[in-house]
Amino acid sequence: MLWNVDHTLVDVTIVLRDAYAAAFREVTGRPLVRLAPARGRPDSEVIFETLALNGVVAEDDHLPAFTEALARAFADRRDRIAEQGRAMPGAREALAAVARLEGTVQSVLTGTIRSNAVLMLGAFGLDEHIDVEVGGYGEEVYPKATLIQVARRRAEARYGVPFPASATVLVGDSTRDVQAARFGGVAMIAVASGGSTAAELAEAGADVVLDDLCDTEWLVAAVTRLTSPAGHVAG
Repeated sequence: MLWNVDHTLVDVTIVLRDAYAAAFREVTGRPLVRLAPARGRPDSEVIFETLALNGVVAEDDHLPAFTEALARAFADRRDRIAEQGRAMPGAREALAAVARLEGTVQSVLTGTIRSNAVLMLGAFGLDEHIDVEVGGYGEEVYPKATLIQVARRRAEARYGVPFPASATVLVGDSTRDVQAARFGGVAMIAVASGGSTAAELAEAGADVVLDDLCDTEWLVAAVTRLTSPAGHVAG
């Protein structure tokens, strides 16, 4: 089970925007005027677009420098994450409910860089049932669809058992997440808690669309159905 983090499990928009502004100033020496919207994209894409929107010509060292500065800026604000952010409704209960499914490993597939994703989850006690070692993160060079395969291979190496695409579910809140699931050949549970509407998520091809994560019984039933031989969409 692979979870998107931002706007699926947590919402830390205020702190993250502030960290981006601090990182931008550190890297460019200028104040941030416009921050590119995430829309399910990895931090690497957001960084490049943010530079362009603010009239900065990206150079080879900009991405690693910005990524490192963003990690430091967010870590410096770790005490504000729980104060100014929130766990999404039902997130904690959903993770606990899925953890009770026999043989299930939960990790993340997120556009957020790893250090920030770990801080986000930990701030709200959502890391108890998640193995962050086998996830896919925003600083990695692979597109999200490929990161699904990377995460599956990492889980197989760590746990010594196969995790086929047919037994993998991605949970996310954007149409980009849905597209990644389709290309990656895994089932998709979409949550209309981010920038994409329920109609947009359904049209993009999500197998299941939820308003939130509060109905854990329905979530578990959906996971079970989608990972059964008869319930999974071929891919």
